[in-house]
Amino acid sequence: LDTASVHCVTQRYTQHYLITLNMSEETNGQENGSVPEVELIIKASTIDGRRKGACLFCQEYFMDLYLLAELKTISLKVTTVDMLKPPPDFRSNFEATPPPILIDNGLAVLENDKIERHIMKNIPGGHNLFVQDKDVAQRTENVYSKFKLMLLKRDDSSKNILLNYLRKINDHLGERGTRFLTGDTMCCFDCELMPKLQHIRVAGKYFADFEIPDELDHLWRYMFHMYQLDAFTQSCPADQDIINHYKQQQGTRMKKHEELETPTFTTSIPASIHA
Repeated sequence: LDTASVHCVTQRYTQHYLITLNMSEETNGQENGSVPEVELIIKASTIDGRRKGACLFCQEYFMDLYLLAELKTISLKVTTVDMLKPPPDFRSNFEATPPPILIDNGLAVLENDKIERHIMKNIPGGHNLFVQDKDVAQRTENVYSKFKLMLLKRDDSSKNILLNYLRKINDHLGERGTRFLTGDTMCCFDCELMPKLQHIRVAGKYFADFEIPDELDHLWRYMFHMYQLDAFTQSCPADQDIINHYKQQQGTRMKKHEELETPTFTTSIPASIHA
């Protein structure tokens, strides 16, 4: 994982496959100790126990912090932990608390709303990510619940309801004329919405044959811009992990051949969409 502004080193420690990625080893020519180091513990893949799992909150905070690491206000370490076989040091430190877990200067922040608040108020540069926009909040807040309803019912009615919510987001992007939800730079709303859109795209197709229509061109253009960003691609789980996430919720067992599949990442857009 190498970019112009963020350097990642992968290291495995303990017998239970915790993977760490140290980001921003060097900052503006200075040693890494000149910026605070923040660690984010995220759920590992339920397929191999090592790569990134399909936890929406984990990816959201990964994206938030990755953007700050790119700005070189922090050094970020991301650790995946297999919750099916959590290592002793994880159990002794956090007991049964599931990721995401944020560790900042020795302080562990365990609850999602507290993690968000901590990034906003305590992480250098974090306040810039958390903009206020009631229109964006209203248009995006229910899309995931409608997706979950569609996965449950898998009928035309639930598909149309989800489509209506996606159309609202598409219309908003068209009205704003910006690359992202609130402007031409990413914010907390983008880090929250885009992982959900990826789940809708991948799992919606797999379980309910639902596809985002080409006619939602503003939404597709938005997704195209997100697919170009390291903050999304480095934090995004594989298609197989997204699918297995919902299989587990439905009580479906994974087949042996699925464990052996090479991870794939769906990032294509319709040919009719002009970025």
